[in-house]
Amino acid sequence: MTFCDPLISLFTETSKTMHFANRLQALEKNVFADMDKAKSQAISNGKTIIDLSLGSSDLAADPEALNAIASSLEDHTTHGYLLHYGTLEFRETVAQWYHQRFGVEVNPHTEVLTLIGSQEGTAHLPLALLDPGDFALLLDPGYPSHAGGVYLAGGQIYPMPLLAKNDFLPVFADVPSQVLEQAKMIVLSYPHNPTSATASLAFFQEAVAFCQEHGLVLVHDFPYVDIIFEGMAQPPSILQADPTKSLSIEFFTLSKSYNMGGFRIGYAIGNAEIVQALRRVKAVVDFNQYRGILNGAIAALTGDQTTVKKTVTRFQSRRDAFINALNNIGWQVASPQATMYVWAKLPQPWENKSVEFCTELVAATGVAVSPGAGFGKQGEGYVRFALVHDPNILELAVEKIAQFLGRINF
Repeated sequence: MTFCDPLISLFTETSKTMHFANRLQALEKNVFADMDKAKSQAISNGKTIIDLSLGSSDLAADPEALNAIASSLEDHTTHGYLLHYGTLEFRETVAQWYHQRFGVEVNPHTEVLTLIGSQEGTAHLPLALLDPGDFALLLDPGYPSHAGGVYLAGGQIYPMPLLAKNDFLPVFADVPSQVLEQAKMIVLSYPHNPTSATASLAFFQEAVAFCQEHGLVLVHDFPYVDIIFEGMAQPPSILQADPTKSLSIEFFTLSKSYNMGGFRIGYAIGNAEIVQALRRVKAVVDFNQYRGILNGAIAALTGDQTTVKKTVTRFQSRRDAFINALNNIGWQVASPQATMYVWAKLPQPWENKSVEFCTELVAATGVAVSPGAGFGKQGEGYVRFALVHDPNILELAVEKIAQFLGRINF
């Protein structure tokens, strides 16, 4: 049927190459995608993977939450779309939980927003706050989705270095004045991923004063509110430093405390105008998740907190076993006071080659860890271990790491 040939030829000659948005260029580099490829290659080469690269809890979800979700499945009224008004009971529960925990009153109608995981909120918020070219001040190293949301909004990033000599806290006085003139927001997150550093209420009060002086929205990502170990005081909330909620918003999740990462349930608390702005962005992107998940979250937040206590105990025992094993092979690492991570400075000759260390380690041993460079420029020279296995597996991982390093002292 040769009569079609001229049409095919014409279509081929006049068709254009697809063009994708320029904003995607900033998202092309993804160290963690590269690590996934390295893990897949190691598996194809016969290695058994011990994956310490992802902060996804291996522990069971909160039983009270599971029971509430299971009961909801039999109720057909939970099967439809869930709009904002339908989340009120959950928002009221959040407000009550927060007041009991931190002593700051919260209006569930205007100051709480249900989220599909806190990452959804932190990634969408820049769309509500930034015009193209505006600056966001972010922690370096920091959680990658914080940067991703800024890039999608067309904003610029000023990375605030987190250095060991400063206890991995940013120095606000070091931010250039020309950056502050174009800045609209700052993102903090303590206890911190990846460094596991903690911050005091005095530091947050300094942050609030800095933001008030320069007209910045203060964003605090708070997923590790409960993952704190023996001897460590309760981490403060940013709203304790800004009790009138003059310019702050804080993000929470049930992923870590209640092992509900796969259920994608989180929430924001803060300044009513900021919450409303985020709600407007969210309204054009999604509805809320299944009502049964919110019922499960209500059960978790109002329950006896047994799951939280057991989770913290498990992670503390893992931390102790892992730090002890590392120290025994000569890799001296400070014991973190919070989070589910160990942030370790690489030994020579790997001290500025975190990606190479991680890709070669998984290829040789099957042990997968996260390169510090994946969290920002200041993360180079470090690796992050996620404590997502029990002590015997963590100790086996350290044995394999020792073999990879040649059992040298460093």
